[in-house]
Amino acid sequence: MNHQLSARKVGKADWRLPAPQPLASRASRSDRRAVAFFMVAVAGVLVLACILALESELALAGTLVAAGGLWWWGLRAGIIGEAGAFSDRRPWAARLVVAGAATVLLVAFHGEHYVLLMISTVLLFAAACAGINIQTGLTGLANFAGAAFFACGGYTLAVLAKSTALPHFLAILAGGVVAAAIGAVLLLPVLRTRGYYSALVTIAFGILCSSFLQVNEQLGGAQGLQVPPLTILGWDMGSGFEVAGREVSFYFAYGLLALAVFLLSSLVAHAIEWSAIGVNLDATRSDELVGSTFGVNPQRWKITAFLLGNFLIGIAGAVYAGLTSFVSPAGATFEQSLLLISIVILGGIGNSWGSLIAAVLVILLPEKLHSLQEYRVLIFSVFVVAVLLFRPKGLVPRRMRDFSVMEERS
Repeated sequence: MNHQLSARKVGKADWRLPAPQPLASRASRSDRRAVAFFMVAVAGVLVLACILALESELALAGTLVAAGGLWWWGLRAGIIGEAGAFSDRRPWAARLVVAGAATVLLVAFHGEHYVLLMISTVLLFAAACAGINIQTGLTGLANFAGAAFFACGGYTLAVLAKSTALPHFLAILAGGVVAAAIGAVLLLPVLRTRGYYSALVTIAFGILCSSFLQVNEQLGGAQGLQVPPLTILGWDMGSGFEVAGREVSFYFAYGLLALAVFLLSSLVAHAIEWSAIGVNLDATRSDELVGSTFGVNPQRWKITAFLLGNFLIGIAGAVYAGLTSFVSPAGATFEQSLLLISIVILGGIGNSWGSLIAAVLVILLPEKLHSLQEYRVLIFSVFVVAVLLFRPKGLVPRRMRDFSVMEERS
């Protein structure tokens, strides 16, 4: 009898909440997480700088191997986990650190047109993937027409910049609005289908959009449209400038704009994930029937995620059109949509930081291996398969939501 009572007491004690940690312990843990995030950001910038600066394929391979080893060590040592915890609890501070590190990288390559173009492209594709993460990672909506909405934003900017006096900043926002409005046309078939059928609907729309752009002469047909240089807040982004006798590429301004778009897009995705909206989206993705019994309206949250995701994709597409000064149907193909989806899956579904890392690999590596000609596709494909084999959830899997963090913010 006494043995049973003691067992009950032990079982009851196991369910008790842990005692609150002292303030000094919390502060030390917060400092440790901040240092870990700073270390990861600095290491990432250094690796990216090496990838951009190196010309030899052998040196590039060595850098990638060293970066992979450093990443593995960071996972085993818990540094990556601590950095992720800091990003979850201090999203603004984390993005300020990334903004500072990325600005240093842009300044280091201030006169390199091609390098700045590649950096801006990586940031904009990662920003578009933040919108896809809201749709696919949080809500479970398969969007295989990401490139079509990306192109919708670009064409909107091209038309408004050439034919109206609308400020280019508002034209960029209009690109997001038009992409969301066109995506609203897909809502009825998307909401009435699930799984593979929903994916087929978006694939069909992407092909239809690309074909329409090719035959529409008012939008330039297969030749596309030229986009005039952007002017944002009085800054002519189509011309370079000098600082202390050093020539600065005009792509530097586009790099700063692309950085701002990525940081804001990732911040929006993070804010949605760590709010009550994110809980509803997760319930919609996990089980619509169970979620509806608890008062969740799956249709409402699918509409919200689909429109908001397409809005972010359209803004990234509009800025990308200004970056390249050109938009064409080639940017709306199914292959481009697969490129966006591959970035999301490779980086980790639902994680914006993972999409940024994957965008570096997916966009930069084929360009750096260009001298290998036909072998570069094979090498890149083997690399992607190896990553997914050893990291099936992506390079940076989405972290489990910590409700204590949500309580701290409320």
